[in-house]
Amino acid sequence: MQGIGRDEALALLDPARRDELRERAHEVTERNVDRRFDFCAIINARSGRCTEDCKWCAQSGRWKTGCETYGWVGSEACVAAAREAEANGADRIGIVTSGRRLSPDDVERVCEALREMRKASSVGLCASLGLLSEGDLARLKAAGLQRLHCNLEAAPSLFPQLCTTHSQSEKIATLKAAKRLGLQVCCGGILGMGETDEQLVEFAFALKDIAPDSIPVNVLHPVAGTPLGDRGVLDPERVIDSVAILRLVNPSTPLRFAGGRRDMSDETASRCMYVGMSAGIAGPLLTTPGADFDDDRSLAVRAGYRVGGKAGSGDVL
Repeated sequence: MQGIGRDEALALLDPARRDELRERAHEVTERNVDRRFDFCAIINARSGRCTEDCKWCAQSGRWKTGCETYGWVGSEACVAAAREAEANGADRIGIVTSGRRLSPDDVERVCEALREMRKASSVGLCASLGLLSEGDLARLKAAGLQRLHCNLEAAPSLFPQLCTTHSQSEKIATLKAAKRLGLQVCCGGILGMGETDEQLVEFAFALKDIAPDSIPVNVLHPVAGTPLGDRGVLDPERVIDSVAILRLVNPSTPLRFAGGRRDMSDETASRCMYVGMSAGIAGPLLTTPGADFDDDRSLAVRAGYRVGGKAGSGDVL
């Protein structure tokens, strides 16, 4: 299914058409989305002291946030995280490192961890490692990497106001290199960073152009000390409408709960599932708590999904 056009998507954000927007998104979800709800987990494998100036991020060394900082955690910690994720019913786990890009030695450390994780568990292996060359990605794939994560974060017209030390074009180059090598890609962004209706639609179509295998949908959790620290949490109705637009523009791509899920009520999360959310990240995130596996598993089953992962029954209850 091709989805809708930009003008129609923008028109549906008229508050008077909210019910229509949500019902249409629900219908598209019912027709096009795999009814299996899968979970990811992550390990924050190198934290803080980042050189980049992303205004939303607690890990930037430019902001005073009190973020925990540490270097590479090592292969044993990654293996332990993979085993824990598998026990919790996750389908895959992602290694996440702070910073613009990895050094050659860093790439080899991650490769070693991937090889050990592949031997120790059966969860899928993902990574979010900043900007990467095709050569780096080839090494990571050979070590067991299956999916690369790199977010657009926001609409192309908004991103330069939020980050000046790297560009979306550099992110897209990394994603394209991953696709050329046959890796899956995970690409989404953050709602609530000041986007207009037009920029929300622009963001949804920018993701459609990339055609990712998964779209993580973060909602800004404002962190004191960052330039966006005083924005406040996005209104739940706007969150639901935003998910509906993402679903209409990307009819079959999994939309994944990510950061900010813990700021939502279960009612809001359920309504997000109604209009399009169909996957999740659970467990500890980077600098904020993540969703609880059991809570979101229960919500997904009530929404009519089979639950993925070894801890799930695989059946709709």
